[in-house]
Amino acid sequence: EAHLVESGGGLVQAGGSLRLSCAASGFTFEDRVIGWFRQAPGKEREGVSCISFSDGSTVYADSVKGRFTISSDNAKNTVYLQMNSLKPEDTAVYYCAAGWVLLSTTCSGGLDYWGKGTLVTVSS
Repeated sequence: EAHLVESGGGLVQAGGSLRLSCAASGFTFEDRVIGWFRQAPGKEREGVSCISFSDGSTVYADSVKGRFTISSDNAKNTVYLQMNSLKPEDTAVYYCAAGWVLLSTTCSGGLDYWGKGTLVTVSS
């Protein structure tokens, strides 16, 4: 059975940093697009950043460009999201998901596996 497990969320002050991890079991990231999505209270879920394991291409939401960096460790079947210069508006539950297509608009398509999420809270 396939699973994605996120970790690394927590409470941080504005301007601080966090690193989220997404580890997979039951399937490999080979030929996949792995992405981070977030949903804040009362808002729709949005794509934050995605990475293609086939060629290393990445996509970032405009709101996080220059502050967040997505990376991968193929040997560990793990994807990371380094979040720097955090803002209160980054507060959300962050989800990891596996898809098949890298999209510049919505991050990824064909999403078929989701993690349960990790809460990131940025205080002002």
